[in-house]
Amino acid sequence: MLRNRLIFTLLYNKGKFMLSRNFKLQSVGNLDWLRQRYDYDSMAYAIDELILINVERGERDLVAFCNDIKGISKDYFMPLSVGGGIRTREDAERVFDSGADKLILCSALFDDPAFVKDLIRTYGAQSIVGCLDYKVVDDQTVLFKQNGQVKAGPGLLEGAKFVESLGVGEIYLNSIDHDGTGEGFDWGNLQLLSSQLRVPVIASGGGGRFDHFVDAYRKCGVSAAATADLFNFMADSLSECRAHIVESGIPMASWDSSYFNLFRAQSAQTTDSGGL
Repeated sequence: MLRNRLIFTLLYNKGKFMLSRNFKLQSVGNLDWLRQRYDYDSMAYAIDELILINVERGERDLVAFCNDIKGISKDYFMPLSVGGGIRTREDAERVFDSGADKLILCSALFDDPAFVKDLIRTYGAQSIVGCLDYKVVDDQTVLFKQNGQVKAGPGLLEGAKFVESLGVGEIYLNSIDHDGTGEGFDWGNLQLLSSQLRVPVIASGGGGRFDHFVDAYRKCGVSAAATADLFNFMADSLSECRAHIVESGIPMASWDSSYFNLFRAQSAQTTDSGGL
């Protein structure tokens, strides 16, 4: 049976993690702040995947970003998808070498589709996620790139089918209008794309209550649902959200605690020996 996924998204900007509402950003803390508020055990059992997106405007400091990728991948043992400003083969290699399991691409999907296809040939479709940021403009659903600053050209469905044709493994569908509102996902477009695309769809933008996630799986048919709300899902809230989803009859993965205990022991041993 296909298992649905619960995903936590972290937005990164010059060493800080951010809150976002309609793509307007507010800094809340650095990697130490994250460690203090989201402990390993809570994250490991609550979510299936962690997404880290670099939302810096302008030129990005990839070296500093990759250093924090290493810190996160060391602390939180779960699949890690990373995006933001990946423009060259060297960028992709550096991000993978820092601990990423998947790359998330947005602007490159439309600016350099040949590059996207090259990455898919090299790393496989399962390693490449296409991110579609969109909002409604003059009653039209429009795709955007460059952190929501520039129109990408095609409408949502047309653009999604184009991105699917590139060969990506899944699509991260992110509503700018719903982003950070906590009022629910964009149900209509989630249903539309889930029914029209062959690749899995990840819902993002608007998830603020546990039932929002249940509805995304049950009513919209998405493969996964993500939240970037750093405050609503503090402490045990992610675990409580997952428990609510399971109690609602949605198939989710479960893990043996011995698996994580083994990883903790191996990680501690690696750290003591001076390696990463």
